[in-house]
Amino acid sequence: MSGIQNSIPKILTGLVVLTMASAALAQTQRSSVDAAASSGVPEFRDPKTGQVWTPETVSQDGRPLTGPDDKAFDPSAQNVPTMTAEQRVRGRPVGSVPITAGPTVPIVAMDNASLRVVPGQRWQAVLYLDNNSGTPVTPVIDCRFTNGSNVVMNTRALVQQTGPGVRQGLVIYGPRPNVFVDRVSCSVASP
Repeated sequence: MSGIQNSIPKILTGLVVLTMASAALAQTQRSSVDAAASSGVPEFRDPKTGQVWTPETVSQDGRPLTGPDDKAFDPSAQNVPTMTAEQRVRGRPVGSVPITAGPTVPIVAMDNASLRVVPGQRWQAVLYLDNNSGTPVTPVIDCRFTNGSNVVMNTRALVQQTGPGVRQGLVIYGPRPNVFVDRVSCSVASP
């Protein structure tokens, strides 16, 4: 009987290790987000006259442009080489999230992505990242900036260490604004 009693702790230890391993393997897929550039027509209100200008009316005293030489470039005809970049990203804590990582909740989750361009600077993917685990993590996020189905930039963002249960806002930089982008897709590469 003492042989069985001696092996019970070993069996229980083995079961605990197996349960923890299966929980790690059953971890849900990594988080990903997708955002499109705003589809509204860009406009500018002249502060002195109150006139609203759009790409269709600028330089024509409020009348639509008629000649092809006066029109802006066609974004779908853009042909640029695919750029690749790696960047270090420092998030800004905006709150906390419950520590719920497990078989149905990823360790790191992203949401509320948006895509915008800052004139004279770069395209930016703005998103929120949650550390759902009870330990600090150092996330890695891969983003693809595209124009139609053409990739114009791949970037890998190495995010600063994120504490347990922290929700933070991130800005991931894309190409310069002279390259047209209509969508960004980001996914967690690690953890």
